[in-house]
Amino acid sequence: MLNRIVVSGASAVLCIGLSLGLGACQKQSIAPVTVLKSDTLSQDAKIQVYMNQNTSAEFKEPYRPMTRAGDNLEQQIIDTINQAQSTIVVAVQEFRLPNIAKALRDRAAAGIKVRVVLENQYSKPYSAYTAADIAQLDDHEKPRYEDAKRFIDVNTDGQLSTEEMADRDALVILDRSNIPRIDDTADGSKGSKLMHHKFMVVDGRWVIATSANWTMSDVFGDFGSSASRGNANNFLKIDSPELAKLFTEEFNIMWGDGPGGKRDSRFGDRKPFRGARQVKVGDALVEIQFSATPRKVSWQQSTNGLIAKTLTQAKSSIAMALFVFSDQQLVNALEPASQRGVKIQTLIEPGFAYRYYSDGLDMLGVTLRDSCRIDPENRPWKQPIKTVGVPKMPPGDLLHHKFGIVDDNTVVMGSHNWTESANRGNDETLLVIHSKTIAAHYKREFERLMQSVTLGVPPALQKKIAKQQDDCKHVKSSIDSSGRVNVNTATAEELDRLPGIGKKSAERIVAARQQRPLRGLQDLAQVPGMTPKKIQKLGDRVTF
Repeated sequence: MLNRIVVSGASAVLCIGLSLGLGACQKQSIAPVTVLKSDTLSQDAKIQVYMNQNTSAEFKEPYRPMTRAGDNLEQQIIDTINQAQSTIVVAVQEFRLPNIAKALRDRAAAGIKVRVVLENQYSKPYSAYTAADIAQLDDHEKPRYEDAKRFIDVNTDGQLSTEEMADRDALVILDRSNIPRIDDTADGSKGSKLMHHKFMVVDGRWVIATSANWTMSDVFGDFGSSASRGNANNFLKIDSPELAKLFTEEFNIMWGDGPGGKRDSRFGDRKPFRGARQVKVGDALVEIQFSATPRKVSWQQSTNGLIAKTLTQAKSSIAMALFVFSDQQLVNALEPASQRGVKIQTLIEPGFAYRYYSDGLDMLGVTLRDSCRIDPENRPWKQPIKTVGVPKMPPGDLLHHKFGIVDDNTVVMGSHNWTESANRGNDETLLVIHSKTIAAHYKREFERLMQSVTLGVPPALQKKIAKQQDDCKHVKSSIDSSGRVNVNTATAEELDRLPGIGKKSAERIVAARQQRPLRGLQDLAQVPGMTPKKIQKLGDRVTF
């Protein structure tokens, strides 16, 4: 049963079409909207699912004076911390919520062993930022810092007092409690691409795994915006000693000897490779894999390879809600499923959906150029689909999910964005959960997002593509609109990006065509180092 609730209007700044380079930000009054409120779903005994924009629940926010729809993810974390009898380990990219820090402080004071790993970009307390630090913030980080400053400045006098920092700055609370913490520079490097995990393990039994950072914007909403409801995120609380053991193993590899110890911490692709492993959790089969996957390991064995393996087993449907989607091999793997009749629906964060590297564009059958350059790996689908689009989010909020649903009985989720960077460089978690009960929660969230969505190629994107084609028509290109590379005119760099072609092979191709033009795959096969396997990989990726 669906019930109707009315969300009152608010004044907010709306940014329209910015990802297309069109439109502008303008202050508008948001009219009251009707939201479908859904009934509560049953929870699995061992794997509980929560969504911070869930319309079947409501809670009172602890930091802003409002009661709103959603699950209180912070309270779930705190409740789990309060259960601790021996150990707590936390690995989260960004940690800014003070009530969680206070809960850890209290358990540490009670003798519980607490350890924390952070991403190095977010390991400094906001209240410790100097004028030089602030001056270096980019256009993305500066507003986040200003919002954090407003959050800490409880008496709104423009100054951060010692008392305010001790009450509202989460990292200050941890440090004053002598809770040990490190970041991804602990191995002596400048850090992995991103220490992007968002997990916690309590007593070697309870696991929190989520797409949400422990911040206001990811859990509750931007502090300075009453219209913000938090970036859309999902959250699991799992009771499984077997799964907790695997998460703890990942934590310990990163932790090493901890603060002041040997430089034996390992992050990113320096960690030992561990492929997908399976654990039975109650009635559910759970597969788990941690990124990064080193380059020497095949893509099929990587975390993105596990996603592809799971999705391509679909018999009837695939539904995806993604912050960003930009792994060419992954979208290529999905095309045959679409061609054999699997219904594929994809929602992507509006800020990333229409960028030239978005794989959502491939699914729509269109190409967006980077200036006048077409990515040689780009491969628009021959049979495009129209069920790709962007949801309408509350002002200031993002679609931060990273999940997929297969045949309404399997869920792919975690901290892992569906990108090559996450696959090969970041510290990430990916879970594949085979359970109709779990899938029902994610399907409800997907359907909520589908209530207000723009599908297909929007007019603004059509205009941008047409303008690019006009602007670039006099620019010579070695790559056609289908992404095929002309072997006789491509640069060595463009050839290098083709599957199976490395730097040396690219140089040999350039040298060979200088002797005489290559007329087809047979000529290409005569170039030293061009094995039958490499030629087969090129297939319809090249022209002559």
